This record gives sequence, C-alpha cells and structure tokens, in this order.
Amino acid sequence: MTSTSNRTRHHETQILADPDVPLVRIIREFDAPPEKVFRAHTDADLLVRWLGPRATQMRIDSFDCRTGGSYRYVHTHDGEEYGFHGCFHEVRPNELIVQTFTFEGFPEGVALEKLVLEDLGDGRTRLTATSLVDSFEGRDAFLASGMDVGVNEGYERLDEVLAGN
Repeated sequence: MTSTSNRTRHHETQILADPDVPLVRIIREFDAPPEKVFRAHTDADLLVRWLGPRATQMRIDSFDCRTGGSYRYVHTHDGEEYGFHGCFHEVRPNELIVQTFTFEGFPEGVALEKLVLEDLGDGRTRLTATSLVDSFEGRDAFLASGMDVGVNEGYERLDEVLAGN
C-alpha cells in the first residue's frame, strides 16, 4: 500500500491506497473510548460538528443510522452544494458501521465503506475505515479529489468534539 499522512493533535492519520484492490484505508487513533467515537459517527447533532473540511457547512436531510437505514447530507462551500447519500448495511454499537457512500456529483461511483472501532484501552480508540470502489481509476480520482483535506480537518474537528463531550 502507498500512504500519505498528517500529524494532528499528536495523532497521525494514515491514508493508504491498496496496490492490488481499488480501495482506500484510513487509520486514525482518538483519545476517547469507542462509545464516544461511535456516537460521534451515529448522532446527527454531533456529526454536523465535525464531518468534512473546516471551510464547509453541513446540513443533514435524513439520517437513520441503524442496520437497514439510510442517510443524505449536503456540504456547502462558497455557495456551492455537494450532496452525499447512502445506506447503512450493518451497524453494531461501538464496533462497526458498514455503509454505501455516493457523491451525488458522481452517482455511478458508489463506494462500500466499513468502519471498525478498536478499543485500545486507557480511553483510546483506533478507527479503521475502508472504502472499496469499482475501479482503480475511481479510487485514484477519489484520492486526487482533495479528500485528504476533508479527512484530516474532519478528524481534527472530531478530536475537538470528543474533548468537549
């Protein structure tokens, strides 16, 4: 796998591209227990406080985070809107979320995402998120889109949310 990384609040975010399968894996540790990290991913009121780059505003149109549920949200930046939607395939409290993810600007580029939370003890959690797309071209476009900025800034914001909750 190839990787890029960024240091934020003493934690490195690893963004890895698999050379054999069109997927991206993101690994990040948080100074919070799995219950808090899970809640920040499943509570719409918390999600809007951290998901995405700092320069965007987020609006949730629907969010039913349960096995069989679905979601749609919109990020706004400089008057432009960017919609995203998907379905939750499996949600296991404090350990796993499996969902689809679609950027509405590229609707045929559906990703299957798996988020795993690992309890590291001492109130710490390792999050591993894997996004599988249908082609290497799609994966490379995803990586070239600037998603690393959204991931890194979002996780910095998540650190702030977790510290305050």
